[in-house]
Amino acid sequence: MIYLKLIWSYLKIGLFGFGGGYAMLALIEREIVGPGWITEQMFTDIVAISQMTPGPIGINSATYIGYVAPGLAGFNGVLWGLLGSLICTCVVVLPSFLLVTYTSHFITRHKDSALIKGVFAGLRPVVVGLIASAALLLMNGANFGTESTDIIKSVIICAISFCIVFFTKIHPIAVIVLAGVTGLIIF
Repeated sequence: MIYLKLIWSYLKIGLFGFGGGYAMLALIEREIVGPGWITEQMFTDIVAISQMTPGPIGINSATYIGYVAPGLAGFNGVLWGLLGSLICTCVVVLPSFLLVTYTSHFITRHKDSALIKGVFAGLRPVVVGLIASAALLLMNGANFGTESTDIIKSVIICAISFCIVFFTKIHPIAVIVLAGVTGLIIF
């Protein structure tokens, strides 16, 4: 039964997760933390690890949750986890694959249409809103701490990191490493 639940959850994530991984975070959290497959701390760790590994966050989280969830449901063993990873990864990608395959020809043919341009113009603010929602979702106790001094320190590190990336030409990976070292020293 856990595999059917995983298929259903990741099918919903794949169907309704517009705007990329960060825009999907709220939906992913609701679908995988809500049923108790992982804790909120584990979810935060998945987001952090998914950012550091190649590939989209939705696929990385699907692979990880597919591996972990069967074990929590009593299906212990590497093969059960690998089967779950394979199922979740394929299911989360399937709706996008089918949609892109089906619509690419239509959009290419009608790319100069006012209707198509209007649809994409309407989707842009929605995607920005979903990404902002993901940023707010990640502003939790697991990431910023629960003490007011920890929160202030975390916000300062976040603000300084943003300013460095936005206003300088320092590579974002260097800023991530610098922020990590700063957090290690401060906390």
